[in-house]
Amino acid sequence: MYNSILSIKQKPQAAAIIRGNSDFSGINGTVLFYQRKSGVLVISQIFGLPKGTNKCDSPVFAFHIHSGTSCTGNGNDYFADSKGHYNPNNCPHPYHEGDMPPLFGCDGYAFSAFFTDRFDIREIIGKTVIIHSKADDFTSQPAGNAGTKIACGVIESR
Repeated sequence: MYNSILSIKQKPQAAAIIRGNSDFSGINGTVLFYQRKSGVLVISQIFGLPKGTNKCDSPVFAFHIHSGTSCTGNGNDYFADSKGHYNPNNCPHPYHEGDMPPLFGCDGYAFSAFFTDRFDIREIIGKTVIIHSKADDFTSQPAGNAGTKIACGVIESR
């Protein structure tokens, strides 16, 4: 079973191209989604994230799938149309289907890979992936006190 989870020789079934808002225009990257029999392998590679000033303040960024279908917004929220966390079963935070592990910044770069059965790819096509300015506290309702939305991408079928 584990060989099929870790094998990524095939192309992803879905992907989101991540772009930062106008205040964080240097942020860019990809989030790839690979459907497997027992879940989804999610691999992300993000560049241009805000950097810490020393090893003790390396930034951590909340990372979620949101229910909206667009990375547009307004002056108060650049990605307002991404809406709230993807949470079709009304679970408390951090048990939303769209709650994902945080991104750990490393000199402006983050790489993440994890396996989840909280959703399958057909459910999230057209939804958005959001990177927030702060770490998720995994407690506050409804969204973990994760700060502003600094980057976004729409999940598209491949």
